[in-house]
Amino acid sequence: MTDSSVALVRRILDEGIELRARLKEQVSDIIKVAEVVTSALQAGKKVILFGNGGSAADAQHIAAELVGRFRVERGALPAIALTTNTSLLTAIANDYDFERVFARQVEAIVHEGDVVVGISTSGNSQNVIAGMVAARRRGAVTVALGGGGGRLREVADHVLAVPSRDTARIQEAHIAIGHILCHLVEMAQKPADSEPSSKR
Repeated sequence: MTDSSVALVRRILDEGIELRARLKEQVSDIIKVAEVVTSALQAGKKVILFGNGGSAADAQHIAAELVGRFRVERGALPAIALTTNTSLLTAIANDYDFERVFARQVEAIVHEGDVVVGISTSGNSQNVIAGMVAARRRGAVTVALGGGGGRLREVADHVLAVPSRDTARIQEAHIAIGHILCHLVEMAQKPADSEPSSKR
């Protein structure tokens, strides 16, 4: 273990702590998005999420928490990550182009009143932006989960932007925001069992 390694680890941890503290400035925005998602689910609508790379993993993670459970037993919530069907993704990318891999799926399954969450650390992923534009055309409520810049915010009804340009720190913050949203949404559901889950 070298002094430089110790310094690096401490710096990374400090950066994460500082960024989490700055997210407190968006408490009202996070709660608003949770309320939007809750209202949509209570109206029989669904949540659709997508992104690339680590953001694809985040989309799948959040969808899994909503369909399964986060902290308590309750009914399954309809959530779909548009990143899991590799045959479909590669077909659209091959037959059309990669920019349409999410938009084409949105056109197929999104209905008015659904909530569509586009995740991009840079805010400039063209396929995420195209998917959000398609979602708005379908009458969905759009939520951008982004970083410190980019065009994604221009095509979203609600924006949760992590104030950073460091991809790793943004991704860490995105999953924290996702967990908060899952917790708030779950609190608004009718529990099947009030005991916290202990199987993970």
